[in-house]
Order: sequence, then C-alpha cells, then structure tokens
Amino acid sequence: MVTARQKVLTHLTKTRAASAREIARALKMSPATVRHHLRIMVTDGRLETSFVRRRDGRGRPEKVFSLPRAALGDNLSALSAAVLAEAGTTVRMEALAQRLAGEANFASHPIAKRLNLAVEKLNHMNYHARWEAGSQGPRLIFGHCPYAGIIEKHPELCKMDEELLRELIGDDATQIFKIGKDGSASCIFALGM
Repeated sequence: MVTARQKVLTHLTKTRAASAREIARALKMSPATVRHHLRIMVTDGRLETSFVRRRDGRGRPEKVFSLPRAALGDNLSALSAAVLAEAGTTVRMEALAQRLAGEANFASHPIAKRLNLAVEKLNHMNYHARWEAGSQGPRLIFGHCPYAGIIEKHPELCKMDEELLRELIGDDATQIFKIGKDGSASCIFALGM
C-alpha cells in the first residue's frame, strides 16, 4: 500500500516543486493532511522549502516544497574518480585534507571542544560523525563514507580522512576499522591524544 507521504514524494519527484495547495489538489487530499505530511518530511530532511511565493490577490504567501538538492543526485563520484585517476600519485592527500579543513583548526581548544567542533565540521561534509571516550583515548566514528561511490578504487581517501582529522584536531588519527571491510557499519579512528 502506498502511503500519503510516498504519494507526496512521488508527486514532487515529477513536478520538482509545488505548494501544499497544489499537491492537495493533484492528489485529491485535504490541504491540512498534505501540510501535516510536508511538515514532517521537511523536519526529517526528505523535503525542503524551496521558496515562498505571493499568491495572486489576497491571502498569505505560500511555501513551495521540493526534494533536497542532494536527493536529486549529481555526477560528483564519477568526476572525483576521474580526477583522482588522472592525477595519479601526484595528488597529495595532506593538501586535499588541508583544503577540506579550510580555516578550521581547533588545536587551541580543550580536547572535548576540539572533538565537538571537528564532529560539527565533519557532519557538514556528510560523514555522520560522532566521538566517544575510550580507555585508550577518544575515538572518532564515521557512520557514513561520503566517498562510498569511489572508495574501492581510491582507498587513499581513507588516508586523506586521517590527515583531515589531524588538521582539525591537531593530533594524529589512525583508522582502525573501515565501513564494510570487516562487517563494521562505521569507520573508526583512534586519536593519539
């Protein structure tokens, strides 16, 4: 059975953007029901508010909803793989890590703050990161590999992640588990604090 939310998502996949009123009319649902489902799907990230438009005549402006850009897909994995293959060994993982870290360097902060700031930065880059204390020091855990589409052919990206953590935190990081290689659902990095 197709749920109301699935119907709304299917409709927005076809139309790219629509208001609650337009979706309700197209799917023969009540506007209140559609707004309820839209609110939930925006909150959990399946949809986003594209813009707010004024309606002709009177009335409140209406929100226009769409799928998030990330859900629409891109060709970045293929492009990244091609760039790495073309560059070969001339790519310095340290330099890539420095570019990804940007101005972020948290080494001057206490360790807990460094880890929290690093996790925040990493999550903006879709790592689904968190940290935990351990008997042998803190560990950073990635619940998602943003390079999953090309990591098989470019395992050097794991080294880049170690360098990225070193840049952000100001100390060595060593990968001790990889997503999927040993049945693990996450990448784990031991930090040399």
